[in-house]
Amino acid sequence: MGVNLREDWEILEYKILSPRAAKSDKAERLLPEENCPLRTAFQRDRDRIIHSKSFRRLIHKTQVFLSPEGDHYRTRLTHTLEVMQISRTISRCLKLNEDLTEAISLGHDLGHPPFGHAGEEALNEAVNLRTGGSFKHYEQSLRVVDFIERRFSQEGKLLIGLNLTNETRDGILNHAKGLGSLEGYGKAKTLEGEVVKYSDVIAYVNHDLDDAIRASIIYEENIPAVVTQVLGSSTTVRIKSFVEELVKYYQDKNELGFSPSVNQALHQLREFLKNNLYLRVSPAKSEEGKARKLIINLYDYLMENNDFPSLKTENKNQAVVDYLSGMTDRFALSFYEKHFLPSPFGLD
Repeated sequence: MGVNLREDWEILEYKILSPRAAKSDKAERLLPEENCPLRTAFQRDRDRIIHSKSFRRLIHKTQVFLSPEGDHYRTRLTHTLEVMQISRTISRCLKLNEDLTEAISLGHDLGHPPFGHAGEEALNEAVNLRTGGSFKHYEQSLRVVDFIERRFSQEGKLLIGLNLTNETRDGILNHAKGLGSLEGYGKAKTLEGEVVKYSDVIAYVNHDLDDAIRASIIYEENIPAVVTQVLGSSTTVRIKSFVEELVKYYQDKNELGFSPSVNQALHQLREFLKNNLYLRVSPAKSEEGKARKLIINLYDYLMENNDFPSLKTENKNQAVVDYLSGMTDRFALSFYEKHFLPSPFGLD
């Protein structure tokens, strides 16, 4: 190809992006490889993640509600797309590298196990009881892109891992924040990685609230007054408020953050969701106890069973964690039914 469009994009990044933005021509991979003539390094990261099996499976993994009957509740995939959209908006406003934020967003939850946060807590408990170790979905997400996913070279050779750039890998590993402070939970090396961390919070507090209202677990009138006064009374307005405040704070302080009033409103909203949704027993979340037991039982079964060739390895715990965390909700249920429940037997 006579024209190298990638180089044009790399030059354009220096002209239009902030000096603090990550530049794709500086990106490095675990294993050096030839550049693409059309796409920048971060654009290739994005494409590799989108075409991965782990990304496709997100559509059948729970976000908050297990096996909802309605079609409008979020899944792990729709959550990922909402994080991506918010992070790209913020990055464009701050003249950061949108391609990098997009790649990090798309890959940040690839290692999440089935059944949402209940599944992650159960798998962490199971691993800890047997090995003294732990399971964290963000560490597993990095493992997915580094070791578990497979791809083919242009020559048709099977390659291990997606060989993403270090910037994307770092953003995936450091996106999580738990229920603690945004400033004190992991620190991405790029501003784009930090944007994804904020976008993740903005996305989940708003869509979890929206889904909880849809499920009649939470009612609009019960939302803390400070939340509606500072952020607004609808999902659209609240997201807009968060994004505008984050952009304004950066322009004023040259760092990411929220004003004290928005920080207080966010804290109140997260506490409200924790007490009224995440930790509350309700009809819409009543199956979480069963899901936890299912994950623990599957983990123990796979650890003690030697009938699976793919799990015959020196580090069986890691092999089981890889297999179990890669399951979708429905595959985990099907696997449990097959190996734990008796099959129908008919007589002639």
